[in-house]
Amino acid sequence: MHTENPWIDTPLTAELVRGALELERTEHGLLPHRLPARARVQHNDGQLAIAESQPSGVRLAFRTRATAVELDTLPTKRVYAGTPPRPDGVYDLLVDGRLTQQDTVPGGNVMTIDMATGAASTAPGSPGTLRFTGLPGSVKDIEIWLPHNETTELVALRTDAPVEPAPTADRPVWLHHGSSISHGSDAASPSATWPALAARLGGVELINLGLSGSALLDPFTARTLRDTPADVISVKIGINLVNTDVMRLRAFTSAVHGFLDTVRDGHPSAPLLVVSPILCPIHEDTPGPTAFDLDALATGALRFRATGEPAERAAGKLTLNVVREELSRLVGQRAADDPHLHYLDGRDLYGEPDVAELPLPDDLHPDAATHRLIGERFAARAFTPTGPFPPARR
Repeated sequence: MHTENPWIDTPLTAELVRGALELERTEHGLLPHRLPARARVQHNDGQLAIAESQPSGVRLAFRTRATAVELDTLPTKRVYAGTPPRPDGVYDLLVDGRLTQQDTVPGGNVMTIDMATGAASTAPGSPGTLRFTGLPGSVKDIEIWLPHNETTELVALRTDAPVEPAPTADRPVWLHHGSSISHGSDAASPSATWPALAARLGGVELINLGLSGSALLDPFTARTLRDTPADVISVKIGINLVNTDVMRLRAFTSAVHGFLDTVRDGHPSAPLLVVSPILCPIHEDTPGPTAFDLDALATGALRFRATGEPAERAAGKLTLNVVREELSRLVGQRAADDPHLHYLDGRDLYGEPDVAELPLPDDLHPDAATHRLIGERFAARAFTPTGPFPPARR
C-alpha cells in the first residue's frame, strides 16, 4: 500500500497528547478522557459519560520533518432516531499553529439515541484512517485536533519521518469549564470552538472541560478543576442548571460558593473568571427544564423549548436572568476578599443586539459564526493587560 517512503510507527503515549486529563488503555489503543477516573465513578449520567469522552480541545502535538501523516482511530458516532445522520467528526491539522488540512474517519461504532426516551444502543464498528499529505519537509510542529463531538480512540500513528513530542509550550495554561456551548456544540471543527479560538488569540494552552449538559456544579468537577495545574481558570455557570431544573435559588447560591471554594483550595491566587450565560431567549425569563421540540422533530428539525412557567420564579426556579443577577452579586461579595476573582456577563459575548443577525439555530446552541464571535469577544475581554487574564511576562 505504501510504496514511496518507509512508514514509521510511533507509539501513542501521553507525551504526544495535550488537553486530556487521563488516557485509558482499551483493546484498540488509547481513549482520551476529560475527567479522571475518580470523577467518572461518582456519577451515573450517561450523557456526561459521552461528553467527557468526546475530546474537545484534545490534540496530538509533535515535531517532525514528515511530509505525510496517517492516524488510525476508532470513532463512536451518535445518531438521533428520527433525524438525519450527523456529519462525521472533523480532524484539524495545524502546522506551526495554522490550520492546514482537515479530514474525517468514516465508520466506527454507532450509538443510536432515542430522544423521546433517552435510551441508547451501540453497534460496534472498525477503526479507520485519516491521511494528511503534501506537508513541507522542514522541521515543524504539528497538532492534530481530535473531533470535539465524537468519542475517539487513538489506535496508531504513522509518518514518513521520525516524530518527537512537541516542546512544552512556553504559554500559560487556561483551564475552562462550561456547558455544551463551551464543549463546542455546532462549531465548524475542533480548532474552531469558541474556547479554542479564544486560546489561540490569547496565546494560551487550552484545557477544555466544557461538558455538554453537565455544567451542574458537581463536586467531582470542582475537585477536577482544583487538582489540574493551570495558570488562569474560567467557569461558565448557568445554562445547564436551567436546562435540567436541578436546583432552586437557595441551593444555587451555596452550590456556587462551594464550587468556587473547592477550586480555590487548589488555586488560591490564580486569576479566576466566573462567566454567566450568553443570551438564550427561550430561558431568559422562563425556567426549565428544557425539552426537545417534538413538533419540530416530526419535521426532521432539532429544536428546543422551555417547559417551565415564568411565574415559577417566585418559588425559586432559576432563569438566566436570575442566574446572572445572583452570580454578579455573589462574585462581587467574594471579590472583596479575593482580588483575583472576576465576573463577566455572558451577554457581552452574545447578547440582544446579536440575535437578529446570528440567531441560535436550535434555540439553544450557537452556530459556527457565533462561536467565532464569542471566541473573539472573550479574548478581547479576558486576555488583555487590563483584563482578568493579563498576558504573561516574557
